[in-house]
Parts: sequence; C-alpha cells; structure tokens
Amino acid sequence: MTSRLPHLLFLLLAGIVLPGLSGEAFAHASNRGHVLLLPTQHYLMGGAITVAVSFLVLLMVPPEPFARLMEKRKFLLRLPFDGRAVASMLSFLFAAALIYAGFKGSRDPLANPLPLVLWTLLWIGLTLAQGLTGNLWAWLNPWYGPWRLLVRLGLREGGYLTMPAAVGYRPAVLPFLCFAWFELIFIAPEDPAILATAVTVYWLFSFCGMILFGYEVWTERMEFLSVFMRMIAQISPFAAKPLGNGNAIFIGWPGSKLIKARPLPLSGVAFLLLALSSVSFDGLMHTFTWNAFIGINPLEFPGRSVVVVPNTIGLVLMFVLLSGLFLGTVWLGERLAGSRDWVKAAGLLVWAIVPISLAYHFAHYLTALLVDGQYAIASFSDPFFLGWDLFGTAIRHVQAGIVLGSDAAWYIWNAQAAAIIAGHVLAVMLAHLVAWRLHGSARRATISQIPMALLMIGYTVFGLWLLSTPSIG
Repeated sequence: MTSRLPHLLFLLLAGIVLPGLSGEAFAHASNRGHVLLLPTQHYLMGGAITVAVSFLVLLMVPPEPFARLMEKRKFLLRLPFDGRAVASMLSFLFAAALIYAGFKGSRDPLANPLPLVLWTLLWIGLTLAQGLTGNLWAWLNPWYGPWRLLVRLGLREGGYLTMPAAVGYRPAVLPFLCFAWFELIFIAPEDPAILATAVTVYWLFSFCGMILFGYEVWTERMEFLSVFMRMIAQISPFAAKPLGNGNAIFIGWPGSKLIKARPLPLSGVAFLLLALSSVSFDGLMHTFTWNAFIGINPLEFPGRSVVVVPNTIGLVLMFVLLSGLFLGTVWLGERLAGSRDWVKAAGLLVWAIVPISLAYHFAHYLTALLVDGQYAIASFSDPFFLGWDLFGTAIRHVQAGIVLGSDAAWYIWNAQAAAIIAGHVLAVMLAHLVAWRLHGSARRATISQIPMALLMIGYTVFGLWLLSTPSIG
C-alpha cells in the first residue's frame, strides 16, 4: 500500500491543477468592478469535485506513512544572531513616519503612504508572506523594539499584572472584530488623518498592555495582529528553532506544523473563524445578490454610510453562521465516530481553517495587491505631499491596467480559483491527519471527517461563486 502513495499524491495534485486549465470560454474576470456574465458552473463543479476527490484519495492512503512524510524537515541554515529588536525598532520609526504622513501628507488615500502601507502592504502583502516564509511579524511589529529598550532600562520583563490563562483568546476576539468592522464597514477607513489617529491610539493601548502584562503574554492572547499573524505562519513550510544566540531554519511541507499543533480553546476557534468569515463577508457585501437582499440598487450605490447598519448585522451573522456550521459539523462527526469530546476536536480541527483563510485572503485581495501595491511604492517617492520624486516611482508610473482586459481577467481568476481549491484540499488533508491522531484509528478518523468534507465542498463552491458573481466596484 505504501508504494501507491506517490501515485495517489500525484492524482491529488492533478486534481488541484486541472480545473485551472479549463478553456477561455469558461473564464471569468475577478476584478470586483467587473460585471460578470459568463457561466460559472464549470468552475464550481470542478472545485467541488477536486475537494471531494482529495477526500476519497485520502481514504486509500495509509495515514502512518503519510504523516511521516508530512513531518519530514530539512535543515537549511543557521542564523547566528537574533535581530528582532533592531528590526522592530526600525519598524517603529517607519510607523512613526507613516503616522506623521497620515496627519500632514496628502488627503488622497492613493497618494498617502499610511493607508496604502496598512491596508495593502501589511494586511494583504505581509499576511501572504507569513504563510510563505513564517512569522516575519515577530521581527517587524513596531512594539518589540521599544519594549526591549525599556526592559534594558529597568522595566520588569514579565510585567506587573497577571492575565489568567482561563481567558484564552477572548481579549483578541473583540479587537479583531472592531478591526474588521473598521476596514469593511466604517465610512472612511482609508482617510489618512482618521487612520493615523486610530493607529496611534491602538499602538499606545497595546504598548501599555505589554508593559503591564509582559510582551509575550500580551502578544500571545491580546494583540490581535500578533495572534493572527502567528496562526497564519503555522502553514509556512519554514520553521525556526532557537539555537544558541540565533535560530536554526528548517524547511518541510506546507501545513506540516499544524498536524501536531495544540488544541485551541473555543475562544481560539472563534478567533480563526472570525478571520475567515470577515474576508468572506467582504466578498459577499459587494455582490449584487447581497445589495438586492438589503434593498440597495447596486447600479446606483448610495455610499457606505447608507449600508453601515445592514452590513454590520451581516458581518456578525456571517461569523455566527460559519461558527455554527463548523461546530455543528465537528459535533456530528465526533458523534458518528463514537466520541463525545467535540470541544477538543474543534480546537484541533480548526487549524485546518488556516490554509482556507490564507487562500481566501489571496483570492479576495489579489487585484488590490497588484494595483494598490504600485500606489504604495509610488507614495514612498513623495510621502509628505511636497512634490518630491525621490525614487522615480511617482504615481504617474502606476499601471492600473494590469488587472483589466480579458487576458488579465483569465489569469487572475484562475489564480484565485486555484488558490481556493488548493487551500481546501490542503485543509482536507490536514483535517484527516489531525482526526487520525485524535482518534488513533484510520476508520474512526474517516467517519468523523465525512461531515467536515461536505462542509469544505460547500464552502469551496461558495468561495468560487463569490469570485465570479456580479459585484459592485
């Protein structure tokens, strides 16, 4: 049976790749400003079949050698130093300059570097980089360097107050929900002055928390960006282990670190589900379907202020619905497998959400990264709106047409579709291995995963529909 493993893995990879090779007649533009009129059923069916086939293939793969294969790592290099404090201090100075630009620079969000760096390079670009390279945020966050400096000056490293372990990730859920609401629903999330005020307040709030409770405790359970980035980094094939004064860097299979991850409490489950549901609702709220549902003509969109209340309700309902579906699916799967410890199972299986969340992040924000990323680079040439062109990258050089036209639409949509399908396939694989470790039996693991496989098939179809359904810009 073990000799069949490479063939089965090849079949699985082929199932991921082939849907993206469909002919142009079935392609769809993904730019959110396009009105998409071509049929989508071919992609929806291909995505659903691919995820279903991946689950069926796993039934034929013996879990023990598959788990050993996933856990293999290779040593790459040794970093003889830990430069986090220096990198973080530079990041802090850069953040201070961005805040100054937010207050004193251009009022145009496409010319001011603060909204472009925060929403494009940080929230989109760095999140994707976390999934590829590991926890860069541990080096680049703007708190560690200043906090380390205060420790050297006499600050108590462990803080002065104790945060009970029982609180779990609850302190991070509410700030993350507020962040999602500010990004998606607030009427002016890209206004440089408002954003500069919000960033300043949040930096001071978090820094005070690190002083009171200690850096490690605060970033582990309260500072939502650190919690989110650390969870996303678990899918990276790269891993770092302390070695002397530096780190040893290893490479393995994507997602392999999640197989042996510790179970999250229900508050941690809620945090990850909030991350996925917020991105999904960001796609849903721009669709003609959602706007018609809340009584808005998408061709005569009245502005964000009119839809604040219905979109706020929609964001919360999306989170509640996804949480209910996930927890209900886990509960049903554990009942079918003859187990009653569904809370522990949920805390383990939710790690399979990470590749799905990263895939949706890539798919949803790809066009924004391609265009607004250029504006971000251009803004560095004149950060304070003084007529400079320091690096020769002024806004006049931005090529917004990179996402326009039928050819660009075909490539972008297929990249997005491939990411969503691959994310769900990897999630199915990880969930299967986690369930096997949880139950100690391939048969019981398979039975417990039947409801989860159906949920992932349904969510794949939903994600592909979001990419291809008519939407407002």
